[in-house]
Amino acid sequence: MLIKIAFMDIFGRKTNVMSLGDNIKKIREQKGLLQKQLAAEVNIPYTSYNKVENNTRDIAIDELERFAGYFGMTIDQVVHFDVQPVDVSIQDKPNFEQINLINQLDEEDRTVVFKIIDTMLTKKKFKDFFNNNVATL
Repeated sequence: MLIKIAFMDIFGRKTNVMSLGDNIKKIREQKGLLQKQLAAEVNIPYTSYNKVENNTRDIAIDELERFAGYFGMTIDQVVHFDVQPVDVSIQDKPNFEQINLINQLDEEDRTVVFKIIDTMLTKKKFKDFFNNNVATL
Protein backbone atom coordinates (compact mmCIF):
# COMPACT_ATOMS: atom_id res chain seq x y z
CA MET A 1 0.00 0.00 0.00
CA LEU A 2 1.38 3.40 -1.01
CA ILE A 3 1.49 6.08 1.66
CA LYS A 4 0.53 9.45 0.25
CA ILE A 5 0.33 12.70 2.10
CA ALA A 6 -1.93 15.46 0.79
CA PHE A 7 -0.67 18.94 1.47
CA MET A 8 -3.00 21.87 1.94
CA ASP A 9 -2.30 25.54 1.46
CA ILE A 10 -3.39 28.13 4.02
CA PHE A 11 -6.87 28.15 2.50
CA GLY A 12 -7.30 24.37 2.75
CA ARG A 13 -6.81 23.69 -0.95
CA LYS A 14 -4.92 20.54 -1.97
CA THR A 15 -1.54 21.66 -3.32
CA ASN A 16 0.66 18.60 -3.75
CA VAL A 17 0.75 14.88 -3.17
CA MET A 18 4.03 13.45 -1.97
CA SER A 19 4.98 10.00 -0.74
CA LEU A 20 6.72 9.49 2.56
CA GLY A 21 9.21 7.07 1.00
CA ASP A 22 10.33 9.79 -1.42
CA ASN A 23 10.93 12.16 1.49
CA ILE A 24 12.99 9.61 3.41
CA LYS A 25 15.02 8.86 0.28
CA LYS A 26 15.76 12.57 -0.30
CA ILE A 27 16.85 13.06 3.30
CA ARG A 28 19.02 9.93 3.17
CA GLU A 29 20.68 11.11 -0.04
CA GLN A 30 21.31 14.58 1.42
CA LYS A 31 23.01 12.92 4.39
CA GLY A 32 25.17 10.87 2.01
CA LEU A 33 23.97 7.51 3.33
CA LEU A 34 23.40 4.25 1.52
CA GLN A 35 20.11 2.41 1.99
CA LYS A 36 21.87 -0.40 3.88
CA GLN A 37 23.55 2.08 6.23
CA LEU A 38 20.33 3.85 7.13
CA ALA A 39 18.41 0.58 7.52
CA ALA A 40 21.05 -0.64 9.98
CA GLU A 41 21.06 2.67 11.89
CA VAL A 42 17.28 2.63 12.43
CA ASN A 43 17.17 -1.15 12.99
CA ILE A 44 14.99 -2.07 10.00
CA PRO A 45 15.83 -5.00 7.70
CA TYR A 46 17.33 -3.73 4.46
CA THR A 47 14.64 -5.32 2.30
CA SER A 48 11.90 -3.67 4.38
CA TYR A 49 13.66 -0.32 4.20
CA ASN A 50 14.03 -0.64 0.43
CA LYS A 51 10.28 -1.24 0.14
CA VAL A 52 9.54 1.85 2.27
CA GLU A 53 11.74 4.00 0.07
CA ASN A 54 10.15 2.55 -3.07
CA ASN A 55 6.67 3.16 -1.64
CA THR A 56 5.66 -0.50 -1.71
CA ARG A 57 5.52 -0.97 2.08
CA ASP A 58 3.76 0.99 4.79
CA ILE A 59 5.91 2.53 7.46
CA ALA A 60 5.00 2.05 11.10
CA ILE A 61 4.87 5.10 13.36
CA ASP A 62 7.69 3.73 15.54
CA GLU A 63 9.84 3.34 12.43
CA LEU A 64 9.01 6.89 11.38
CA GLU A 65 9.99 8.07 14.87
CA ARG A 66 13.35 6.28 14.52
CA PHE A 67 13.99 7.88 11.12
CA ALA A 68 13.12 11.32 12.46
CA GLY A 69 15.30 10.81 15.54
CA TYR A 70 18.25 9.60 13.48
CA PHE A 71 17.93 12.55 11.09
CA GLY A 72 17.62 14.99 14.02
CA MET A 73 14.21 16.04 12.75
CA THR A 74 10.63 15.91 13.94
CA ILE A 75 8.15 13.54 12.34
CA ASP A 76 6.41 16.57 10.87
CA GLN A 77 9.65 17.71 9.25
CA VAL A 78 10.15 14.29 7.66
CA VAL A 79 6.53 14.09 6.48
CA HIS A 80 6.58 17.62 5.05
CA PHE A 81 10.22 17.57 3.93
CA ASP A 82 9.63 18.50 0.31
CA VAL A 83 7.06 21.21 0.93
CA GLN A 84 8.43 24.57 -0.10
CA PRO A 85 7.10 27.44 1.99
CA VAL A 86 4.85 29.72 0.01
CA ASP A 87 5.50 33.43 0.27
CA VAL A 88 2.45 35.08 1.76
CA SER A 89 1.88 38.78 1.25
CA ILE A 90 -0.88 40.28 3.33
CA GLN A 91 -0.58 43.73 1.83
CA ASP A 92 -3.00 43.13 -1.06
CA LYS A 93 -5.50 41.01 0.87
CA PRO A 94 -8.81 42.16 2.39
CA ASN A 95 -8.71 43.20 6.05
CA PHE A 96 -10.47 40.07 7.34
CA GLU A 97 -7.92 37.90 5.54
CA GLN A 98 -5.04 39.98 6.91
CA ILE A 99 -6.36 39.42 10.43
CA ASN A 100 -6.72 35.68 9.78
CA LEU A 101 -3.11 35.49 8.57
CA ILE A 102 -1.85 37.41 11.60
CA ASN A 103 -3.85 35.08 13.87
CA GLN A 104 -2.01 32.09 12.37
CA LEU A 105 1.24 33.37 13.86
CA ASP A 106 2.39 32.06 17.21
CA GLU A 107 1.68 34.30 20.18
CA GLU A 108 5.16 35.81 20.36
CA ASP A 109 5.17 36.80 16.67
CA ARG A 110 1.62 38.17 16.96
CA THR A 111 2.74 40.34 19.88
CA VAL A 112 5.62 41.71 17.78
CA VAL A 113 3.25 42.53 14.90
CA PHE A 114 0.86 44.34 17.24
CA LYS A 115 3.73 46.30 18.84
CA ILE A 116 4.87 47.41 15.38
CA ILE A 117 1.33 48.49 14.53
CA ASP A 118 1.05 50.36 17.85
CA THR A 119 4.35 52.11 17.19
CA MET A 120 3.28 53.16 13.70
CA LEU A 121 -0.08 54.45 14.98
CA THR A 122 1.63 56.41 17.76
CA LYS A 123 4.04 57.88 15.22
CA LYS A 124 1.14 58.89 12.96
CA LYS A 125 -0.77 60.47 15.86
CA PHE A 126 2.32 62.40 16.92
CA LYS A 127 2.94 63.59 13.36
CA ASP A 128 -0.71 64.66 12.97
CA PHE A 129 -0.58 66.48 16.32
CA PHE A 130 2.64 68.21 15.36
CA ASN A 131 1.30 69.27 11.96
CA ASN A 132 -1.96 70.57 13.43
CA ASN A 133 -0.63 72.31 16.55
CA VAL A 134 3.05 73.11 16.35
CA ALA A 135 3.30 73.93 12.65
CA THR A 136 0.63 76.66 12.97
CA LEU A 137 2.63 78.63 15.55
